[in-house]
Amino acid sequence: MFTSKRIRGTLKVKVVRGYNLAVRDIRHSDPYVVVQHAGSKLKTSVIKKNLNPVWNENIDFSIVNPCEPIEIQVLDKDLLSRDETMGDASVDVGLLIQTGYLNPDDTPEGEIVYKVRPDETNNLVETSNLFWADGKVVQDIILRLQNVECGELELQLQWTKCY
Repeated sequence: MFTSKRIRGTLKVKVVRGYNLAVRDIRHSDPYVVVQHAGSKLKTSVIKKNLNPVWNENIDFSIVNPCEPIEIQVLDKDLLSRDETMGDASVDVGLLIQTGYLNPDDTPEGEIVYKVRPDETNNLVETSNLFWADGKVVQDIILRLQNVECGELELQLQWTKCY
């Protein structure tokens, strides 16, 4: 298992897009995404009047504890009242970080090194592949949002270890 002294690196969370997000205003929503990890909390921009927003925004975290999951919340921006929740999800980054400690020289560029299948614990819509790209381990994910009537969120995670 990892110890905090061994784990040093950057986790890049690319919030790609949302699919079929929940309506929170009369016919639409103004969604944004909040991503939290190890006490850090960052958010995307607000996309106005859109249930299928495209963000393509990167959020970076320095990792010291790979055991903590990434917590994600999608919210609807409201000007006159409290922002409303549009669903949430959690992503375990342990496998991504552990895979990042394999030797990329032994693995061809773009080759899938691990597949994570959907189950009742991971919110995945479909199988998520971990692969090497430019010396970094990358994982493409589509999450089914929880605690909401509908909605999915597409992310790309990228782990870069520091030496």
